[in-house]
Amino acid sequence: SDLKGTNGSTTYQQDAKGYKMANVPEYRTEATNGADIRLTIDSNIQLIVETAMKNLSDNYVMDWGLIAVMEAKTGAIVASATYPTFNPNDLSTIKSYLNPLVSTTYEPGSTMKIFSFASAIESGNYKGSDTYKSGSVTLKDGTVIRDSNREGWGTITYDTGFAYSSNVAATILARKMGVKTLSNYYEQLGFGNITGIELSGEVKGNIDFNYESELATAAFGQGVSITPIQMLQALTAIANNGTILKPYIVEKITANNGKVLYEGKRTEVRKVFSKETTDYMQGLMYDVVYNGLTKQWQPKNISIIAKTGTAQIASPKGGYLNGEYDYVTSLAGMFPKEDPQYIIYIVNKKMQGPRSAQSKAITKVIDEIASYAKLIDKQDTPVANPSFKMGNYLSDDINVVKGKLEEAKLMPYIIGDGKYVISQYPDKDANVFAGNKVFIKTNSDNILLADLTGMSASEVNTYASLINKKIVVNGYGYVVSQSIDPGTKVTDDIVIEVNLE
Repeated sequence: SDLKGTNGSTTYQQDAKGYKMANVPEYRTEATNGADIRLTIDSNIQLIVETAMKNLSDNYVMDWGLIAVMEAKTGAIVASATYPTFNPNDLSTIKSYLNPLVSTTYEPGSTMKIFSFASAIESGNYKGSDTYKSGSVTLKDGTVIRDSNREGWGTITYDTGFAYSSNVAATILARKMGVKTLSNYYEQLGFGNITGIELSGEVKGNIDFNYESELATAAFGQGVSITPIQMLQALTAIANNGTILKPYIVEKITANNGKVLYEGKRTEVRKVFSKETTDYMQGLMYDVVYNGLTKQWQPKNISIIAKTGTAQIASPKGGYLNGEYDYVTSLAGMFPKEDPQYIIYIVNKKMQGPRSAQSKAITKVIDEIASYAKLIDKQDTPVANPSFKMGNYLSDDINVVKGKLEEAKLMPYIIGDGKYVISQYPDKDANVFAGNKVFIKTNSDNILLADLTGMSASEVNTYASLINKKIVVNGYGYVVSQSIDPGTKVTDDIVIEVNLE
């Protein structure tokens, strides 16, 4: 077939005699001399995602990878770039005839929390302000479910648990719902069934779970298998007030006589969630990126809502692989936050590189798509986080300062138990945003170590300079654990280390 771009879309000219396309009505009788197959692919967005995938695969070894973009309001696939790829002029370069978009199954990890939490909300089993003890939970059969931060973050709310991607929170909510309720919502969202997109080789995946331990792991995306196209389809519910849209990639098939034989369009499958549920989920997904542990996923010029996933890979010998890169890593999101127009999904298996490489690639893709689609101009504010100008708090009463900062929805770290401020960061007149951390030092040398969880390396270093103590930083990303418990008195002889992921 000949591939050629026309007005930003992609058209396939192909002899239709004997041609078979999955899930498209029969049209060969009328199209005996050829047919025009126009895809929904936007050539500009396709180039953006292909470039990003090529840069990732050129620089990092991986088993396979995919970046796909869908129109949130229609279900149209406007871009899909995969690795391994091939040269269409040299068929010997084809390593696999399977399209990962529809033919590859895998355990998705924590992106499934979008749907397990939404199911808990919809079924009346969720109150975001309720608290639980994070870190670990033991099931009736003795199975221990742990958070990625094995020590946990203390007693936190379920809303915070979603922002921190807590497996324990997902497990508690799943146990409240039970197997029948959660599996029913997963089925309604389309998991475990083909979507019916007009591509061959689509597989179903598997969402069967029965026992309590299977129920728990299914809530955070382990022990179940899905395809990327199923993830995209399920995300349409979050973007469309709870209504699932059928994904499609064929815009139109026209016979050589001009007769339209098939036309793709927005197709509503079913309503799964209420608008109240999806509005709440959008708020939780916003907090993941802007107030949680994954701030590296923030684009520069537009606000997004998203959830990351890191899934272990099942071993053929049983259990899971345990190598350094034996993971499926992903991000499922949509933008702009105020009224999602695009859904984006990136997933890589066994990518041998830092997670920051994936986040840099996808945030660049989002910024470029937003610029191309002129979404930035349509927003009143490119970033939805309101700014706050720091005052000069030196010599001010610490309680008054703390109140001002908390009122501005900042996260003040108070160093020492003195009455007055002697140092601050950021400095006077600096612009900070809701959810940002600020550091205030008091006129006291009695310093108790803060909970450093969620801090970036630069924030850890700022805190270390203010307590006049070296902190050893291991890894990249954000703090998930620390060697000295929060609340421990800072003395000359303690050695503090933090681990980042």
